[in-house]
Amino acid sequence: MAPPAPSQPTTIADYIAAAPKAGQPLLHALYAILKRAAPQAEEAIKWNTPFFIEPRFVYAFSAHKAHASFAPPAAALVHFGQALQAVRTTKGTIVLPYDQPLPAELIEQIARYSVQRVRARTTDSFWE
Repeated sequence: MAPPAPSQPTTIADYIAAAPKAGQPLLHALYAILKRAAPQAEEAIKWNTPFFIEPRFVYAFSAHKAHASFAPPAAALVHFGQALQAVRTTKGTIVLPYDQPLPAELIEQIARYSVQRVRARTTDSFWE
């Protein structure tokens, strides 16, 4: 008989606790910044990824083997395009290596911008 499958995290705290040990300090710092920027947001695990929702998508983050990813709305990536040239990005995320300092000020600016945008939206769509 096969062993039971590991349970999926149901809270962001559980998600960070299950992440690679090397990344947990960065993930805790990232979570604190995102929580400060959106204190009223619902926190949820969707598609095994931490999401902040107000009641639409505000942003998400994820843990990987050697880095975290911060996923703000596409408009935030465009708006901060110049500042983001100094960090590694993918099509929809900002890559945050565990062995490098967290660009906390930039992340906070992007997070606050994302919260303002979602609160100003008039559509009911979950995604931007």
